[in-house]
Amino acid sequence: MTPPDSRYADWKAPRQDGATLIWPEPSELIRQTRENASRLSTASGVLVQNQPLSDLRKKCRAFVGHDDDKPFIATGHQTELYHPGVWVKLCLINALASVVDGRAYHIAVDTDAPKHLSVRWPGESVALTDDPRLTSAAWSGMLQTPTPVHLWDLERTVLQAGRSWGFSSLVGEFLSNLRPLLLEMPNLSAALTNATHQLDWSLGLRHGALLASPLWDCEPYLAFVHHILARPDVFSSHYNSALATYRSAHKLRSEARPMPNLARTDDVCEVPFWLDDLSTGIRRRATVSSSGGKWALKVDDADRFEFDPTLDAEDAARAFNLFLRRHALRVSPRALTLTMFVRLMLADQFVHGIGGGRYDQVTDDVIRRHFGIDPPSFSVTTGTLFWPGAAGQERSCLPCLAQEGHRLQHAVLGEDKQNYLNKIQSLPRRSNGRRAVFSDMHRRLSAAVVDHPSILAWADRVESAAHQDEQDAKLFDRELFYGVQSRERLNLMIETYRSAFA
Repeated sequence: MTPPDSRYADWKAPRQDGATLIWPEPSELIRQTRENASRLSTASGVLVQNQPLSDLRKKCRAFVGHDDDKPFIATGHQTELYHPGVWVKLCLINALASVVDGRAYHIAVDTDAPKHLSVRWPGESVALTDDPRLTSAAWSGMLQTPTPVHLWDLERTVLQAGRSWGFSSLVGEFLSNLRPLLLEMPNLSAALTNATHQLDWSLGLRHGALLASPLWDCEPYLAFVHHILARPDVFSSHYNSALATYRSAHKLRSEARPMPNLARTDDVCEVPFWLDDLSTGIRRRATVSSSGGKWALKVDDADRFEFDPTLDAEDAARAFNLFLRRHALRVSPRALTLTMFVRLMLADQFVHGIGGGRYDQVTDDVIRRHFGIDPPSFSVTTGTLFWPGAAGQERSCLPCLAQEGHRLQHAVLGEDKQNYLNKIQSLPRRSNGRRAVFSDMHRRLSAAVVDHPSILAWADRVESAAHQDEQDAKLFDRELFYGVQSRERLNLMIETYRSAFA
């Protein structure tokens, strides 16, 4: 088997303001997208719960209203105030879709734990909602929109702060988009997805926005889940083997990286899903237990669902759905199974950020092992936009100063340092004489650096640079909400991606 790291690049977020990363390069990405579409649409030999993958795929694409003849270009992210490095995935899916005559979709994942839900700018951070469950909800779809009073206070705070920014931010427009949704969409994830989609539309982006949670009720997804839970011993073996291969290739010693193994005993097996209790808002890692030769999901002593690997996909999904509804439960995918499902059942091209791209190296291996096919290729992009006030500024470089200090400290003896080194080289290794000369050289170095003018001047520069670095950290923050940027800067980034695919 080819080592995983030989098939992927060592992706790094660009350090320069306005710079981007696109992998693979655009012409290859276009080719791979068309190849993915061709292979997946004819994957009749790959069975998911005894039904051809190509058939389930058509049903899933129809469920979201997609024309199956057109390429489906997708990305996804948690429902949060994501930064420009995440937002540029939308720039890429729009640019790619226009070239391959496809449709672009952003899947807003409202079943992950809430995070990054504060509007931030240098020196300030205000929570987007005053829902008291902001830091405790098990998934973001549980959160409610802000009260009108809270949103009014947030708008007023942003307006007042913006007077000193020196540029026109789009954050006010985003908050204005959110205001009429407070009554229409009391769910924060839905309202946030709608408000950012409106903002993107005003910038000329034309992707669709889909909440993830409705997908977890559709037949193809439930068939996919049933397929895995009916044979969890086999799947967990493939999953854990793929993780072991990745850890070996990347020299990772921690069993928790990039994610933990699925736990397994003779009669209990963890599966890569969450079991969400929709009536209580409590979630737990899903496990199935073996009894009488079949694996089952147990709710209580009185009721359990047995997974039958011989059922066809439609019957399996329908029966499982009835069981889940009866108990107000939902099976939500964890990170790896979420993108596995989307890449197999929906997308012709899935665009990741750097972190997701690293995770999906494991996903590729699981798909290869479990479904017996070469996985559809994915792509990676990110970009850097600092706080607009930092544009054109040079950031202080503390590592550069540290290197300069090292050179200065070893130069304070001038030619005497080289004389010492020559003498050390002339003496036998491990001899007392060699040790004595070495110790004398370092004693003189230590004494010289205490009050040497060049060292004192360097120390002053370090102190000044350290203070400046504290200020720079606020300005050169690439993880501020993309909506705090100006329209002009976001449009320039959109044009960068359009030009790359022209």
